[in-house]
Amino acid sequence: METLLEQQRRYHEERERLMDAMTKETLFSAKPGRDQINKDHRTRNLVDRYAECTSELHELYEDKDGLRKEEVQALYGPNEFQEFYSRLKNLKDFHRKHPNEISVPMSVEFDEINKLKENADDNTNMVEFSDEEGYGKYLDLHECHTQFINLKGIEKIDYISYLSTFDHLFDVPKDKKNAAYKEYLQYLLDYMGGYIQRIKPLLDVQKEIDNIMIDFELQFSEGQFPGWPKETLGALAHTGAHLDLSAFSSWEELASLGLDRLKSALMALRLKCGGTLEERAQRLFSTKGKRLEDLDPAMFAKSKPGRAGKARESEKQREIAGLEAQVYRFSELLSEQRAATRENVIRKQARTGEEREEEGDDEDAAGDSDDDDDDVPYNPKNLPLGWDGKPIPYWLYKLHGLNISYQCEICCNVIYKGPKAFQRHFAEWRHAHGMRCLGIPNTAHFANVTSIEDALSLWQKIKSTKETDRWRPDAEEEFEDSMGNVVNKKTYEDMKRQGLL
Repeated sequence: METLLEQQRRYHEERERLMDAMTKETLFSAKPGRDQINKDHRTRNLVDRYAECTSELHELYEDKDGLRKEEVQALYGPNEFQEFYSRLKNLKDFHRKHPNEISVPMSVEFDEINKLKENADDNTNMVEFSDEEGYGKYLDLHECHTQFINLKGIEKIDYISYLSTFDHLFDVPKDKKNAAYKEYLQYLLDYMGGYIQRIKPLLDVQKEIDNIMIDFELQFSEGQFPGWPKETLGALAHTGAHLDLSAFSSWEELASLGLDRLKSALMALRLKCGGTLEERAQRLFSTKGKRLEDLDPAMFAKSKPGRAGKARESEKQREIAGLEAQVYRFSELLSEQRAATRENVIRKQARTGEEREEEGDDEDAAGDSDDDDDDVPYNPKNLPLGWDGKPIPYWLYKLHGLNISYQCEICCNVIYKGPKAFQRHFAEWRHAHGMRCLGIPNTAHFANVTSIEDALSLWQKIKSTKETDRWRPDAEEEFEDSMGNVVNKKTYEDMKRQGLL
C-alpha cells in the first residue's frame, strides 16, 4: 500500500531519526574499555543504516524507471479526484480484509533502541573477543608467534620477545622473505585488521590501507623504505612506478611530467615505452579507465628472455614490502594494546596457579562493583589510565617519571613519556631507521644520543679513532736482516734496494 512518495517521506523521516540517535550516542559518556567499544559499535550500526537509507533515497530521486514521475502526474493531472477516490477505496479494502492490523510508528522503534542502550549492563557484548583478548584490552598473537617461529632461517624467540619485536621486519634478511614469509605477513595482517575493526569500528581501515600504500610507493621507489635500501632495488628498477591517471584530464597534462616519468609509468603497465614525449603521453592516457585485458595487444612490450622471470620476482618483492608497510601502520594503531599485552603476559608468568585463581576472583568482584559505578573516573591531574580503565596513583606516576618528557630528533622529534619509554625506544624500529638514514650503525656507542648533530660528530670521532688504531703494515710489520737486526718493513725494503743486506 506504500506509494513511492510515501517511501521517500519514510526514508527522510528515518534519516532524521538516525541523525538524532547518532547525536545522542555521541553525547553519551562511556567508560574506557567495554562501554566505549559497545558505544562505537552502536554508532557504526547507525551510520551504516543511514548510508543504506541515503542510497535507497538517491535511487528513488533518480527515477530511472519513471514510476515516480507517473505518480506525481497522476496526483496533479486532470483526474486528481478520481485518483484520490481510487486510493481511498484501496485503503478501505485493505482495512476491511485486515481489521486487526496494527501500525507501529517509527518513533517506537527508536525509543526501544534508546531503552536497550540505557538498560545495557557491563556484561553486554556487541562483538566477540577471545578470553585472551579481554574484550579489546589485549592482543592474542599466539598463532602468529607459532607461525613466525616455524619460518625457516628465522631466530626462535619467546612470546614476550615476539610482542616487542614482531614489527621489526627490517631485521629479517632479504633472502628469507619468501612465500612462507609472505603468508605469515598476510596472516598477521588479517588478525590485526580484524582486531582493529572490532575495537575501533568507526575507523575506516580501507582508507588507512590506501594512505599507507600511497606513502609506501613513494618511499619504496626512492629506496627509503625500512629493510629495502636503494642498492637492493636494482632488480626492481625495470618494473617502473604506477601513476594515478584520475588527476589528469588530457594527454597534454601528462606530457608535462617528462619523458622519464612517462617511461616509468608505461613500464609499470608493461606497455611499450618508446617514442617521443607526445606519443608516450597519448599511449599512457589511452589506458585511463580501462583494464589491461581491454587494451590492444600491440601496445604491450615484448618480453625478453629472462626478463619476465625478473619482473615477476620484483613484483613479489614489492608485494612483500607493501605488506610490511601495513604491519608498521597497524602496529602503531595498536601500540597501547600491545604494551598492555606484554605487561599482562609478564604479570601472568610471574604468578603461581593459586595467585592466578585469586586474581580471577578479584577481577570478578571488581566487575561486580563496577556495575554500580557508572560515573566517569575522577582524574583532575590527567594521569594515564591503568589496565582497569582508572587513573594510576599519583605516586606511581611520579615514581616512573611519567611527568618527564624526552624528545628525540633522530625519531623526527617524537616525544616519549618517562625514562623507561625513552630508554626502550633506542632499540625500536623508528630510532633504528633514523640511524640508518643517517648512515650510522645503531650500536651502544650512541646510547642516549638524540641529536642528529651530536650523533654525526660522534660517528666522525669514532671513525677517526678507528683510523688511528688501524694496523699499518708498512710501519708495524717487522723484518730481520742478516745481522739479526729487527727493523720495520719500509726500512727493510730500503736497505734491500741499496744492497746493504
